[in-house]
Amino acid sequence: MERKQYRQVVFYRHYYEEFYSTLESKVKLKITWTIDLIESIERVPSKYLEHLTGTEGLYEIRVSHRSNIYRIFCFFDEGRLVIAISGFQKKTQRTPRNQIRRAERIRKEYFDEKDKR
Repeated sequence: MERKQYRQVVFYRHYYEEFYSTLESKVKLKITWTIDLIESIERVPSKYLEHLTGTEGLYEIRVSHRSNIYRIFCFFDEGRLVIAISGFQKKTQRTPRNQIRRAERIRKEYFDEKDKR
């Protein structure tokens, strides 16, 4: 049976890969599973994908593995395209402000580059 795809997750430049390459294989599997879920269901539960309050269009892909929490920043482009841009292991309740600012810079870079094409 063919899987329906509601959105496509793509990775912008090297930012995501730098984070992903540092992870252990079981975490990578959980992230891959979560991304497949985001692509294949129409309404993604906030447990897996949620808008970051106080930002313009930034979302976080949410992954838990054992007692560890991981976040991957992303945003939408033209409705259904999710651009994964960077990630980190969350160690506190609040998302670190420097991580949010970095993701906002990368998002701006993406759209500035796209506008030049």
